[in-house]
Amino acid sequence: MGDWLAINDLGDERVSLYWQLTDVQLRAQLEPEHGIFVAEGAKVIERAMDAGYEPISVLATEKWLHLLDDSALLPVSTPRFCAGEDLLEELTGFRVHRGALALMRRRPLVSVSELIASAQRIVLLEDLKEHTNVGAIMRCAAAFGVDAVIVSPACADPLYRRAVKVSMGTVFQVPWTVSDDWSQTLTQVCSAGFTTAALTPDAQAQDIRVWSTTAPDKVALVFGTEGPGLTMQTVQNCDALLRIPMASGVDSLNVAAAAAVALFALQN
Repeated sequence: MGDWLAINDLGDERVSLYWQLTDVQLRAQLEPEHGIFVAEGAKVIERAMDAGYEPISVLATEKWLHLLDDSALLPVSTPRFCAGEDLLEELTGFRVHRGALALMRRRPLVSVSELIASAQRIVLLEDLKEHTNVGAIMRCAAAFGVDAVIVSPACADPLYRRAVKVSMGTVFQVPWTVSDDWSQTLTQVCSAGFTTAALTPDAQAQDIRVWSTTAPDKVALVFGTEGPGLTMQTVQNCDALLRIPMASGVDSLNVAAAAAVALFALQN
């Protein structure tokens, strides 16, 4: 068991990275350029370590110390800091509801070709801006057995704190990567034998319930950003257009909800 060092004021240099990592600054200054991300909550921290991510340090309130101490995955040498709930919120710039944070080292991303080499069901995310939606889709992907997720260059970061939190750490168990060239990625996925299917509220699209009954073995579901949806170029380059039937007066679902419905439908 490692020793917990008390943090009593905002100026303590031992936790300077935490007070720099406010929501506003998180991606722009330190993530992912410095190769780190924040895991929030003892369970999420443990899932990150179980997936092989290295903790740089942990910061927790007294209530949560025993859970981290009980983890066989947290190296004894990892610096451990303890702070009160109010100070923790001041340090980080947000309310830490689960009482524990860890700075983790990122790992190099694999190439798209390596990621999809043995996959059957994959998900492509085009320019989603909301980290909560990315995290929720990662959780759906894990729940419904998706083999891989590819995100566009402009998509929200799957390892952003809120995305990781919403995913409940499942972002660490679903293989994923970032595309360098989105249009080329679609071509690459098709060349690898996948049928690309775009989710859209277009009335002319096929009912996903019907399409799923004869779906091919290798399917890539493509989801677009909140509001505008998929770009016209992406829609035109997909093999199929799929819609989720809805009651009159409702034209679409939140993208994360749509992903859950679509991925469930493909299990049939």
